[in-house]
Amino acid sequence: MHLPILRLGRTYESCDRVDLDLGGGQVAVTHTANPGLIRRDLLRIGEAKATLDAIPADTLAGFCEEAAELFLHAELPCGDTTQSPDGYVEALSALTRLPHSLVRMNMTKVHAAMSQVRTVIGGLTRGMPLEIFDAGLTRLDDLSVNYYPTTNSLGVSLPSNAPAVNSLWIPAPVMKIPVMLKPGREDPFTPLRIVQAMIAAGFPKEAFGYYPTTHEGGDTIVTCCGRGISFGSDATVQKYAAYPSVSVHGTGRSKILIGEDMIDRWEEFLPVLVESISANGGRSCINTSAILVPRHRDAIADALAAELAKITPLPRDHECALLCGFANSALADGIDDLITAHLKEPGAEDFTARHREGPRKIEAFDQVYLQPTLVACSDPDHPLANTEFMFPYASIVEMPQAAMLGNIGQTLVVSAFTEDQDFIHQLLLSPDIERLNLGPFPTNRVQWEQPHEGNLFEFLYHRRAIQGNVATV
Repeated sequence: MHLPILRLGRTYESCDRVDLDLGGGQVAVTHTANPGLIRRDLLRIGEAKATLDAIPADTLAGFCEEAAELFLHAELPCGDTTQSPDGYVEALSALTRLPHSLVRMNMTKVHAAMSQVRTVIGGLTRGMPLEIFDAGLTRLDDLSVNYYPTTNSLGVSLPSNAPAVNSLWIPAPVMKIPVMLKPGREDPFTPLRIVQAMIAAGFPKEAFGYYPTTHEGGDTIVTCCGRGISFGSDATVQKYAAYPSVSVHGTGRSKILIGEDMIDRWEEFLPVLVESISANGGRSCINTSAILVPRHRDAIADALAAELAKITPLPRDHECALLCGFANSALADGIDDLITAHLKEPGAEDFTARHREGPRKIEAFDQVYLQPTLVACSDPDHPLANTEFMFPYASIVEMPQAAMLGNIGQTLVVSAFTEDQDFIHQLLLSPDIERLNLGPFPTNRVQWEQPHEGNLFEFLYHRRAIQGNVATV
């Protein structure tokens, strides 16, 4: 299976290729784009933008809704062959080690983002009609409002850990912004399948670039497009800090805060805590990384650890598989070694070690796994108290409710289990929380009309003051 570069709608084969083992003697070959090729294609990006500008945004939204069904159900082009939904599931599982069940779950998330794109864009624009992308002008109540695009391209450097993160760029073509995509090394299939579904549904093929490439090529895509999105660690955030045109989706360090008024009901919340930590194999930035409680830390830790320890490795094609293996065993080794080293520092205990069978890192079903880990910390400054790993991992720390907001740091999602109005008021005004759930909701629950990390519309479009005889427009 050869996956060539897609140069704004035109396939292109490179001499620089990477073989990816799909198992069973099957190989996927990705063709590598060099930075110069990417920069040359950007010289033509105006033509790509024109193809989208020629189509009403309402029509593009309809194309996206149709593409959702194709993505989920159709046999679609995949390089020099075609790929069925089941073939996509099997191939992506082989590369990423995501169980088939989690690949399908991510497929449904992508489908939801595409099929509900009008709702998504309505949330991003706060209810403005789609005509804003056609004329740049609409009326809200008695006020004329003008928005203009800040860029003619969106470059996205994608990860491999969670296919559903592709949902974040999907509205861009409906907003008439062409996309240039760098797929993650272990997930060349998801962005390509979305693109092929969109083209089959009616989007102009020129609106899409697909560039398997190196880190240097990824930097080129993200920084040379007018707007860029990248995913990664704290190092990635620091790397692009000097680029205001780049939005970085880094470690989420999402948290659950249980208030004084609800802490004595903690046993009711165990299923929510388990889901928040373990959903999607613990790989998402919206998985809970830390739980802050005013009391009952050890009792909660022991009960939660017992539930998490029930999540054990299963074959990837098992319908109940919830734990992901590691495509790179060295990464699993490094994480396990780091946790083990930090546990030797005073003030931390791995409560899941009391309940699980075997060590944290095990080999099973021809894969390396890290089993769920819950660490109770006595100090919020302990190195294991506010960190994030790519498997079901979380810490639990006890502190007064009044101290919680001063200790959370930058947090992607906070689920606050409380009805305390004063505490809720403080949460609503906190600058450290990107997305806030009030009540016992899992951190991984996403509403499409409520963007949980940044606002793509405000990233791609700016408002301009306008006055005069706009009635003639």
